[in-house]
Amino acid sequence: MDPFFAYDANYLIDNKAGIIIDAVGTRANRAVENAVTQTMVDRVERRFDLRPRRLAGDTVYGAVRLLKWLVDRGITPHVPVWDKSARPDGTFSRADFVFDQQRNIYVCPGGAELTSTGNIDQGHIVYYRASKSDCSRYSLKPKCTTAIVRKITRDLNEDLRDHVRALANTEAFQQSRRERKKVEMRFAHMKRILRLDRLRLRGLSGVRDEVLLTATAQNLRRLARLLFRARHLWQRLAQHCCPRMDSEANTRENANKRPV
Repeated sequence: MDPFFAYDANYLIDNKAGIIIDAVGTRANRAVENAVTQTMVDRVERRFDLRPRRLAGDTVYGAVRLLKWLVDRGITPHVPVWDKSARPDGTFSRADFVFDQQRNIYVCPGGAELTSTGNIDQGHIVYYRASKSDCSRYSLKPKCTTAIVRKITRDLNEDLRDHVRALANTEAFQQSRRERKKVEMRFAHMKRILRLDRLRLRGLSGVRDEVLLTATAQNLRRLARLLFRARHLWQRLAQHCCPRMDSEANTRENANKRPV
């Protein structure tokens, strides 16, 4: 496929009302999407004094930096953790190794220990390596690695990542997944109904304008539906109340028409 320019529409939606409370168009870049999420959350709190109790999103928002940012602000991240440790070749992945937090070591499926020197790479990555003697004598090595020794990386915030992974087994997380359909419906409506599968304006500023105008149109449509439902509800309530009022009025009228 030939290269092409692509942009993302980022929405922050109140799931209860289905209203878009912030919208930003950005370049199609995972780091940019994570950064603009922080911007939108802060801006909504500053403008409307609203802070979400939980934030639902797809795996793109599962980077550890954003997860830590959310947890530090008391926002529960209902987001799948971004994890590339799984191996497609069938060999042991990091999930097959057990981490002993007290001893600060990993234990492989064969029982060997992977230790760390404590050096930190790129500011957040710690390497754990097995010894050459252990790897050479274990029969499971063909299913583990083709290198001389097996190496595993661990993020400094891996405990936080484990905590977020555990949230996936809660009912609240499943509820957030169901409510995320409201977000996906907005994007589907944007492309199929409003025909915004291709942008009309050029450049990042044009993208931001189109995304903002589209979100405004979708909110007006949503507000119209909410007002119609409210009006319909009042009409139904009036229908239940009016017969009682009519009967009371008829009773008074009959009472006034007593024979002389």
